[in-house]
Amino acid sequence: MKGLDYTALILVIIGAINWGLIGFFGLDLVAFICGSMSVISRIIYAVIGVCGLYAISFCGRLKN
Repeated sequence: MKGLDYTALILVIIGAINWGLIGFFGLDLVAFICGSMSVISRIIYAVIGVCGLYAISFCGRLKN
C-alpha cells in the first residue's frame, strides 16, 4: 500500500501545482502539454481526480 500512497500523493501534488499555475498565471500545464480537453488530458485529469479522492483516506490513517 505504501507505493500506492506515494504515487497518489505525488499525483495530487502535481494536480495542486497545476491549479496553482492556473490561479496565478492562467496557465493550464496539462492542456498546454497535451492539448485542451484532448483524450490524453482528460485521462490525466481523471487519474489525478481519483488520486485526490484516494488521498482523502490519508486523513483516517494519520497518527498523532
